[in-house]
Amino acid sequence: MSSVRPRHRAAPVRRLPLAGVLRLNRPSDIWFKPALSVVVAVGVPNLTLLALGRLDLALYSMAGSLCALYAHNLPYAARSRALAWVVLGMLASVATALVTASLTSSAAVLVAVGALLAAAHKAVSDLTRIGPPGPVIFTFISSASLFAPQTLGQVPGHLGLAAVAGAWAWLVGMAPGLLRPHGPERRATARALNAAAGYVEAYEPVSASGARGETGHERARAAASAAVHAAWQSLLATGARPEPRRALERLVVRAEVALAAPADTDPALLRTWARDLRGTNPVPRLAPGQDADELLGVEIELLEAGPAAGKSGSRRWTWPGRLRPLLPLALRTALGCALAGYVSLALGVGRPYWALVTAASLYQANLTLTWSRGVQRVVGNLVGVLLFAAVAPLAHLGPTALVLCCLAFNFGAEALITRNYWLGSICVTPMALLITEFTGFQEPGALMTDRVVDTLVGAAVGFVAAVAVTNRRAGDRIEDALDTMERAREHAARLIAAERPGPGAGALEAARRRLAAALVELRATADAAAGEWWQRALPQERVMLAEQAGHRTLAATVRRQGPHVLEDAEA
Repeated sequence: MSSVRPRHRAAPVRRLPLAGVLRLNRPSDIWFKPALSVVVAVGVPNLTLLALGRLDLALYSMAGSLCALYAHNLPYAARSRALAWVVLGMLASVATALVTASLTSSAAVLVAVGALLAAAHKAVSDLTRIGPPGPVIFTFISSASLFAPQTLGQVPGHLGLAAVAGAWAWLVGMAPGLLRPHGPERRATARALNAAAGYVEAYEPVSASGARGETGHERARAAASAAVHAAWQSLLATGARPEPRRALERLVVRAEVALAAPADTDPALLRTWARDLRGTNPVPRLAPGQDADELLGVEIELLEAGPAAGKSGSRRWTWPGRLRPLLPLALRTALGCALAGYVSLALGVGRPYWALVTAASLYQANLTLTWSRGVQRVVGNLVGVLLFAAVAPLAHLGPTALVLCCLAFNFGAEALITRNYWLGSICVTPMALLITEFTGFQEPGALMTDRVVDTLVGAAVGFVAAVAVTNRRAGDRIEDALDTMERAREHAARLIAAERPGPGAGALEAARRRLAAALVELRATADAAAGEWWQRALPQERVMLAEQAGHRTLAATVRRQGPHVLEDAEA
């Protein structure tokens, strides 16, 4: 394989989209889980503080309570660890903010520290891939804490309150496991089955009449591969293999069989299995002869080593290697947040951290997505300000009404944000405004004016910073992803060609995992690079051909692992 990377001619500046930015999507299949979790996690501490007459401390309890928003897609063993790290990360961030606030009252210094914290939140969130809601919650809480009057003597007590609320949030996040211990794995398996069914449905018209474009077919296959890979990561997150999980493994293999032989697969059956995984119904059982591990190519010795295989395809990586691609995004965040805060200060706005948080919320994987998020943020915040104007008289009836209104907006934000970010922001904005009144009611007009100004400043300045800090190495990462995928494909192809695929079927299974992970990473990298401005022309055709070859090899591994698997699929 040649190590010389081809040169690409410069591409014109890509257009920024407007059509579809505000289009509503289907709600998440678990939209109610984070919505209910945050209400319980925030409500109990806030109502307790209300009863004690110390609602002014609610900012610190919410630092821990909002941790309940994270890790809802993870299996409970992995969720336990992830939530613990989220709480510890929140405490470290808040501690830095509180100590800084107690040592200086200089707004310029506070904005600078807030911008650095926002950049750190962005880098760590992307590095760990913690998922929604990403770094914005950390930045919101730490920035607000920076501008809260503080003394060093108060810091331990405030941190202790955040820690207690964080422990409560951990319990709230883990509580559903008592009723559905395999709920996240069941949902991941159902998504894999539905995505595989979608690919089969997209495949049939293309192969039969060519009426549908190849783009839709390829994207359906990429989406199905990503869903299957995510399901394996969920199932192999721990070494334990109770019978419900083994049954789910068999269903995921059936989704893989559908990718290997779409013409011989019934999509309705896949969707039926996916529906049966809802609620507390028993896991669907396959027909006799379909449930033997050896026919499914899932070897016991491999699955006992599953956690390693389930994480990024067992690829070795180093912290510098993973951090390097994130530096442009971190630099964008630091620069954009700092400039937004300073412009807000120059305009005389009393809460510059609102502009800082607005800028921090924009930064996505590429400039095109950052632009879309900026439009969504501005629209959602402006509508949210109008909603606050309508709700303020009710919230000002008393502290109890204020807390209940905040809880209602907490629920609304999480229930709506999966439809589109702007829709969730309509509830986030009045909630943020009401939180500032926990220390005392304020004049609504001034609050609304500050919020509108900070929204516009944060969005405009934050986007300008994103344009200024280019991500020119996005194309290089495509080349790296192509090289990784090609090596994984060649290794799998060699094992397929061998009379015996290495020491047991585990070698081929591990190769299949690596190839699947490499294909998912290649697609994500190509999509991210395609949305950058001033980017050299990308090797789109090479990526497409590499994906096609990789998926053909992936399908061949299914055939090679079990000679009866495809026969069972046809039966």
